[in-house]
Amino acid sequence: MGLSRKEQVFLALLGASGVSGLTALILLLVEATSVLLPTDIKFGIVFDAGSSHTSLFLYQWPANKENGTGVVSQALACQVEGPGISSYTSNPAQAGESLQGCLEEALVLIPEAQHRKTPTFLGATAGMRLLSQKNSSQARDIFAAITQVLGRSPVDFWGAELLAGQDEGAFGWITVNYGLGTLVKYSFTGEWIQPPEETLVGALDMGGASTQITFVPGGPILDKSTQADFRLYGSDYSVYTHSYLCFGRDQMLSRLLVGLVQSRPAALLRHPCYLSGYQTTLALAPLYESPCVHTTPPLSLPQNLTVEGTGNPGACVSAIRELFNFSSCQGQEDCAFNGVYQPPLQGQFYAFSNFYYTFHFLNLTSGQPLSTVNATIWEFCQRPWKLVEASYPGQDRWLRDYCASGLYILTLLHEGYGFSEETWPSLEFRKQAGGVDIGWTLGYMLNLTGMIPADAPAQRWAASDGIWVAKVVFMVLALVVVVGAASVQLFWLQD
Repeated sequence: MGLSRKEQVFLALLGASGVSGLTALILLLVEATSVLLPTDIKFGIVFDAGSSHTSLFLYQWPANKENGTGVVSQALACQVEGPGISSYTSNPAQAGESLQGCLEEALVLIPEAQHRKTPTFLGATAGMRLLSQKNSSQARDIFAAITQVLGRSPVDFWGAELLAGQDEGAFGWITVNYGLGTLVKYSFTGEWIQPPEETLVGALDMGGASTQITFVPGGPILDKSTQADFRLYGSDYSVYTHSYLCFGRDQMLSRLLVGLVQSRPAALLRHPCYLSGYQTTLALAPLYESPCVHTTPPLSLPQNLTVEGTGNPGACVSAIRELFNFSSCQGQEDCAFNGVYQPPLQGQFYAFSNFYYTFHFLNLTSGQPLSTVNATIWEFCQRPWKLVEASYPGQDRWLRDYCASGLYILTLLHEGYGFSEETWPSLEFRKQAGGVDIGWTLGYMLNLTGMIPADAPAQRWAASDGIWVAKVVFMVLALVVVVGAASVQLFWLQD
């Protein structure tokens, strides 16, 4: 038996509502097609040639969002085997060859058709800055060997260069704030908006040979040599940045040891920053080879030095303070140490690299107050070496230095940069921001490839005004038809 007239009307209205609703849904998803459809992925490679080691970072991003924000992700972090490139003075060719392993690992993740299109960079930092000061010819030979190896690799090699300390700090600041989305955000209304300036995060970096501080101060930067200017996403930024050469972790430890030798020249050196019960023998001459050391070894000492730990944090702090010139800033408000200008601290800070690694080992990355941080480090420094060695198997390489590193970081942040008990909570010790390792490499690549545009991004509407009107019309029509069908169901069919 066929459908009645009433049932035919009901089914027609139901069908019309379905068609209208489906049409509205299709129009609504016009904007999403660019996300849902397959898109090409682009890649970029950056070698971070630090003083103690070299790391490769492989980044990837959707090709159709090249000038977006927060779209770059880290696909690979690979630590190159061997020491930093500045250590290859006697065999420069090996500096280039040492990069091959990580490069091959990265190329496996990149489609072969894109190898030649992948921009590849190498930036060298404080280790090579020191070598350039000591022997510029050796530094040039190492860069030449690296350029030869990477230049013949199946990538788009843009070159190897020496980064200035100010650039290292500034690019680290860009990396942090790009990853956190504090430069620009895409709002739920479909507009690019600039977050409030107070959401910007300062950057504290510490490598093996230098340390950097970068932030947006609350007032004008009076010393223009410490100012870096950017125009990012249509907004202008002026950041304070300074790099302290020879204040990185490894150079600090060497300078600390030399200072103790000079103050108490003897065949047996009692080191207050080494844990009690620790003993080792060190060659004396290499300690004095760094450009950061401006003295000569005492003539009365043998070639090898016996060093014995005493685990005395008070004496350790006193020795560490000798590495700073705090008196040069006495009576000056905008001064950190060594006579270096620094405006008052402002906002939140991310401390990374050796700041993070040291405090992570000491279990001090959970926002503990300054008093707790100080007490924890002192307590660690007073532990017997045998007990610590047994508690952390397999970490012998760095274990003896965590006391000195912890107290040094505490001195630098508190007495040097001026973080007080009240401002200490603004510090966060982090390894990553937005899923990428924090450092200068991402900011450097974004800057060189122009992936952060100077102008504000255009509105990301995927449909014309006509389509937006059609969306509304079909959604209203679907609603009206649904109401009509419901009325037929409730009143007409029940008659």
